[in-house]
Amino acid sequence: MNHLIRFLCLLLVGGVMTNQLDAQGTSFNGLHMGLGNLSKLSKAKTRSISAENFTGEKAKGGMATTGTGENAARDLGQGWKVSPSVRIQKGTVFTMAEIEGSGAIQHIWMTPTGAWRFLIFRMYWDGEKDPSVEVPVGDFFGNGWGTFAPITSLAVAVNPGSAFNCYWEMPFRKSCKITMENLGERDVTLYYQIDYTLTEVPADAGYFHAQFRRVNPLPYKSVYTILDGVKGWGHYVGTYMAWGVNNTGWWGEGEIKFFMDGDDKYPTICGTGTEDYFCGSYNFENQVTHQYQEFSSPYSGLPQVIRPDGLYSSQQRFGLYRWHIMDPIRFEKDLRVTIQALGWRSEGRYLPLQDDIASVAYWYQMEPHSPFPKLPDRDYLEVR
Repeated sequence: MNHLIRFLCLLLVGGVMTNQLDAQGTSFNGLHMGLGNLSKLSKAKTRSISAENFTGEKAKGGMATTGTGENAARDLGQGWKVSPSVRIQKGTVFTMAEIEGSGAIQHIWMTPTGAWRFLIFRMYWDGEKDPSVEVPVGDFFGNGWGTFAPITSLAVAVNPGSAFNCYWEMPFRKSCKITMENLGERDVTLYYQIDYTLTEVPADAGYFHAQFRRVNPLPYKSVYTILDGVKGWGHYVGTYMAWGVNNTGWWGEGEIKFFMDGDDKYPTICGTGTEDYFCGSYNFENQVTHQYQEFSSPYSGLPQVIRPDGLYSSQQRFGLYRWHIMDPIRFEKDLRVTIQALGWRSEGRYLPLQDDIASVAYWYQMEPHSPFPKLPDRDYLEVR
């Protein structure tokens, strides 16, 4: 059923996006593809980077004679899965992709070993010094607690056993660089594939950005900031949150707020509650079992509920996502996004919570972007 829903939504979104872009007179050039315009041919070049073709060059795949699979392929030789993955040594940065020219990343698949919070995923567009994406790899793919949670959505799919897939479109005009840093104390193995197109990029195409933040614990009566300091023209397209609860009772009464284009004390957009923003209602409660009900849908989900086991797994933890694919939050000058952490105290009063909250904000904007806040160190990143 999930695959059928995904298929129907891709058909709808492809058709809607095609109509919108065609109405604006935008040339696709093989960049914006969906089922609604899949028959439209173009001269765009399809390429793919993996451990079997580190450069993505035409007719250069499967040529390795050394690699992580060379022992298994010793009787078969070149062309027989000699280099299916890479090893990233502790404390080092591995360059997954370096692409020259104009085009867009269209799909990323990977499966990394090790602690996902210790693997930092970064992307740089057009030779920029500061990354436009800087996020622990698990959080980027909606799995911030270091344990597998399946996701079936339009932008991100997480499939068994630990397959991370990203479908965010990521245009670049001059170059693209993608890296993975291993902050851990052990070497890790990374299987990956980056599928992209080389083509002309429309003038109004923004650059993809993603930023991670964490506060543990949130100070009393403080508001959690998902994103701040964004300057320029763009639109906000998604939120992932890894929410660890430090109190008993319901934790999601807080409002999310979008301050844009000069908003000061009061925002232009104010939600009605945490579960409402993530497109659920009434505590995400299954009205039959009276338990939290996990769900994953094309635009929103609560794919992960980690329940206490009565011993060392003592805290309730939640993973939530909301993709603004059909309803992007558009801004022209600046953007700030916050969310309150609210529960209930006695006598029907709100209780400001002091929870462990981490988030990833996803947005598009024209460059240059403002530098990101410094990423927390490894000890502060760690999930325990």
